[in-house]
Amino acid sequence: MTPDDPLLKILACPLDKGPLLLVPDDGAHGQALYNPRLHRRYPIVDGIPQLLPSSGEQLPEDVHEQLLKQVEQAGRATP
Repeated sequence: MTPDDPLLKILACPLDKGPLLLVPDDGAHGQALYNPRLHRRYPIVDGIPQLLPSSGEQLPEDVHEQLLKQVEQAGRATP
């Protein structure tokens, strides 16, 4: 999945129905979709977003800040 993928515009968090951010693959966790409002990360497995409520992982504040920085840096790196 890429940041300009049209699918990102229609995917939503299964809990609050809000938009999700694409988190780039950091080598440790793989690519994911992130809800910054609820601090929940949803994995992307073999290119398929896992958007069941039970698939989401609740993240602590420090990881939340790291993910937001990753997303911001990835946004600057794309043309």
